[in-house]
Amino acid sequence: MPKPESFPIETIFVPTKQKKALKPEIVAEIAESMLDIGQQTPISIRRDGDRLVLVEGLHRLEACKALGETTILGVLVTAEPAQYKPHLAERPEVEAERIKMARLKQLRLEKEAAEASNSALKGVSATDASRTRPAKGVREHPKASPGRMAKSPPKKTLSDWITQQKGTGGRY
Repeated sequence: MPKPESFPIETIFVPTKQKKALKPEIVAEIAESMLDIGQQTPISIRRDGDRLVLVEGLHRLEACKALGETTILGVLVTAEPAQYKPHLAERPEVEAERIKMARLKQLRLEKEAAEASNSALKGVSATDASRTRPAKGVREHPKASPGRMAKSPPKKTLSDWITQQKGTGGRY
């Protein structure tokens, strides 16, 4: 493990992400502790070109600044290249799940469309069956009266309905 060294506080760069995590109450506690017993744990910093970048120890750094210190104990660490981690989209199990969900969505949409189509056909058949006036140019059967006409059950498919309409002389 590297030995702690003294670094000038003004030369240490704090990344923005770390600045957002700053909690003033923790800084105050650490500053009080440093007044009593001094800095016990060094901060971790790394070199980035000609500047020093804080890796760990934001609250200790801010406590030293609050106490008016110009230097801080720190350990210089090396930045190791990050190991490659595949993105979620590149992982085979995630891709398989995405394909499965897309297939399920497609099946659901097809089912809803079929149900809507069947409902519309039932509505059209019921509407046509309730009409009592014959189409223009089509003769009405003399013995058929509206009260004696049996209502046929609604057809399930469009082709059945068209066939029925052709057979009865209705419009289609």
